[in-house]
Amino acid sequence: MYSAARDASRVLLALGCWLVTGMAMASEAGHPFTLAPSQRSEEGFLVHRLESEFQSQSTEIRVLLPDAIEPTRRYRVIYVLPVEVGTESRWGDGLAELKRLDVHNRHHLICVAPTFAQLPWYCDHPEDSGCRQESHFVRAVVPAIEISYPAKAKRAGRLLLGFSKSGWGALSLLLRHPEQFERAAAWDAPLMLDRPGRYGSGPIFATPENFANYQLTRLAQECCASFQHDRQRINLLGYGNFRAEHQAFHAFLEQQSVAHVNRDGPPRKHHWNSGWLDEAVELLVAEPQAAID
Repeated sequence: MYSAARDASRVLLALGCWLVTGMAMASEAGHPFTLAPSQRSEEGFLVHRLESEFQSQSTEIRVLLPDAIEPTRRYRVIYVLPVEVGTESRWGDGLAELKRLDVHNRHHLICVAPTFAQLPWYCDHPEDSGCRQESHFVRAVVPAIEISYPAKAKRAGRLLLGFSKSGWGALSLLLRHPEQFERAAAWDAPLMLDRPGRYGSGPIFATPENFANYQLTRLAQECCASFQHDRQRINLLGYGNFRAEHQAFHAFLEQQSVAHVNRDGPPRKHHWNSGWLDEAVELLVAEPQAAID
């Protein structure tokens, strides 16, 4: 009993050193964000307030750590991208579902769920400096985690997970930043969206010209060379509402010779906890599969 308690104390001490050092580094390095110390939620998450120059109001980051943190280890981070604005949860809670599945312990992952001040479409508004969602995620959320936690601060350590709007976001972030993020998994997402307007996207993209910078088919066509050595960098899973979109995007990627994994079903409810998450995580963390057999 004494030994177990002593080991647990060492883990907490190591994590505490990480957090204190990280806050100091964030403050001294002139980052475009301020990360408040964490508070532990009733669900067992570490919750930070994040002030970012890219968002019109403060946002939140929830963190789920493995139960046993090894002091010298760096962990891969899976970013659970939200579908809704703020802390709304009409479509469930992706981080809570990962915790229920014990993903953080089974795969030795840090799981991170950020929020956004506006409906998240993972783009930068062309005029509104307080609605730069891509910049908020890439330049505030990811650095805040890597400064504050024992995260693997390189491409191989950054994994993206989403569905519906956030499935779009996961792929657009990967395709726009292929050297920064390792893999993305998208489930039941409007992947063939070809203009702003539907699903609340109009005010976020603002203009057709800005939307074109994030359109998935254009991005995939332009950066196909970055996705030829690991099929599991791009992972398309099953469907609830958007089977036709997934089938069309899969066919487009095949036409462009973009390596990817495609799973056509089974059909499930359009929700975080309808049963698709476990497979998505398995694909994100699995050993690479050759893109060309």
